Amino acid sequence: MQVILGVIFHFIGGFASGSFYMPYKKVRGWHWESYWIIGGLFSWLIVPPLAAWLTVPGFWEIIQATAPETIRITLLFGILWGFGGLTYGLGVRYLGMSLGNSVVLGFCSAFGALVPSIYYNFFPKPGKTSFHDLLSTGWGRIVLAGVVICLLGIYICGKAGMMKEKEMPEEEKKKSIAEFSLVKGLLVAIFSGIMSACFNFGIEAGKPMAEAAVSAGLNPLFQNNVIYVVLLWGGLSTNFIWCMILNARNKSFGNYADPATPLLKNYFLSALAGTTWFLQFFFYGMGESKLGNGASSWILHMAFIILVANSWGILLKEWNGVSSKTKRTITAGILMIILSVLVVGYGNSLK
Repeated sequence: MQVILGVIFHFIGGFASGSFYMPYKKVRGWHWESYWIIGGLFSWLIVPPLAAWLTVPGFWEIIQATAPETIRITLLFGILWGFGGLTYGLGVRYLGMSLGNSVVLGFCSAFGALVPSIYYNFFPKPGKTSFHDLLSTGWGRIVLAGVVICLLGIYICGKAGMMKEKEMPEEEKKKSIAEFSLVKGLLVAIFSGIMSACFNFGIEAGKPMAEAAVSAGLNPLFQNNVIYVVLLWGGLSTNFIWCMILNARNKSFGNYADPATPLLKNYFLSALAGTTWFLQFFFYGMGESKLGNGASSWILHMAFIILVANSWGILLKEWNGVSSKTKRTITAGILMIILSVLVVGYGNSLK
């Protein structure tokens, strides 16, 4: 029953993550950086402490009592993740919901599984998996096989994107994805996927705060909510600085009070998108507490996001106007990525 609940929570989180960008598509008259940072203020500054206040009473005292080194490392991973979160929005903007999410989350899954083990190979820590452990154990080799399958799936998705760019009439291409750009989008999405994996590392770094919450007798189901408060400060700083730079460069500061745009609607949609984004990790923490395996939880979370995001891509008709061969290719790539995250999750479950 605990496993079933964990899977359900991860599905809800995956649905929130795969859907959060949809309200942004309805914002009118604002530059990308304007609605992105308004949504981000809800994602990273307003909703996380509100959720912690509701579910982890005394969360601020826990943060204050945490070792400064733990706070610094958690913040650092938050800042690094911020680059991934920032470029995620650009990847979807240039590639669309379907291809953009597949590439970003594929790389995020692969690096989320590999980078911690490489780190612990050089800096061993009791109870942590090193890259040597992956190479020398049966379950570890299954994880590595899953990573290889993931990279193959990413390659197939990229190939489908190239086929799409060649086949679709320019008018149809712009209709489905207003700023479609394969090369620019792939570069951004790859970078985003690598940096986005830092969120998982940040959760790992902030575990002492979650453990303190559980030790204080609080509900383990919500233990990660105290970590998110600190981790997302880092993400906010990265995104806020870059969006302010873009506001200045594009002379778009006026968006926030432009009477020629539907201001109330734009603020509401941005707030809705930002809140929905945070809900993915609210439910991720609940799912992880039930499954009891951080790595497998991360992989399962990625799988559900890919499924939901690509469902939206189909509904938005992002692959209309291409040949059956191209549709089969993107389908094969997506299925390959989903298979990879399931293989990695299975390998971790054998640990």
